[in-house]
Amino acid sequence: MGTGYTTVMYDAEDVETALTDILACRYDGVEIGVEKIRSIGFDTLSAWLTKYDLDLYLAMSEWIESEDAVDRMVEEMPAIAGLDAEFVGLLPPQRGRYETETVENWLGRLADAALDAGVQPLVHHHGATAVEQPEEIRHYLDAVDGLELVFDTAHYYPYGENFPDGDVTDGIERFADDIAYVHLKDVEPVKDFAANRDALTAGDFHLDNVINYFRSFTDLGDGILDLEGAYGAFQKVGYEGHFTIEIENQTDRPLLHAKENYDYWSSVTDA
Repeated sequence: MGTGYTTVMYDAEDVETALTDILACRYDGVEIGVEKIRSIGFDTLSAWLTKYDLDLYLAMSEWIESEDAVDRMVEEMPAIAGLDAEFVGLLPPQRGRYETETVENWLGRLADAALDAGVQPLVHHHGATAVEQPEEIRHYLDAVDGLELVFDTAHYYPYGENFPDGDVTDGIERFADDIAYVHLKDVEPVKDFAANRDALTAGDFHLDNVINYFRSFTDLGDGILDLEGAYGAFQKVGYEGHFTIEIENQTDRPLLHAKENYDYWSSVTDA
């Protein structure tokens, strides 16, 4: 079990800076998007991971929005495996764009390619996508052989049975046998958060709904999620994998956010 950090807040040209920040904050591993890896080069990233002694926990796919996207990811699975990535995360298509059978087919092809390359495929449930609701998560996990789950505290919160309370333990318990990796972030809901959530679920991608929903995600401890309770639930169900902090909206002073979130999570796990 380790604590990781994503490079979401860093542009592709700043990935090496991200690695130095992550190392300085004493994280054990890193998560990087495949599109950034393409930009900097697989060989370059491999050298940097060795230089800074960081494990690549997960390579996150591009959004799977087309056959071309699937083909690109399938072709790159061996290169992802060559980086010694433990997992490859799969980002589902936008909600309502494709039939269930198409999404199943795409996830199945990607999962098969990942497993053939020696990397464990994980689906990332995500608001406003085809894999959003708990029932949808269950469906695709059951439909695709070998697929496991990235459990994201913030993306589960709006759809959990305890909403609007910040208790996501029902999801941890429900998917205990499927969770292979965890994203940690907090949520500070805006006034109309539930309405924005419902609009996105219905396929209304008006800019106000998108911005208000996703900008509600925040640093650990700055929102309403019971992260201590979540950690207790992970312990109770026997989860032994990594916890990766994913902060998306704090683009200023990324090193400070990396350190503050590491310290907050350490206070939870050390309590």
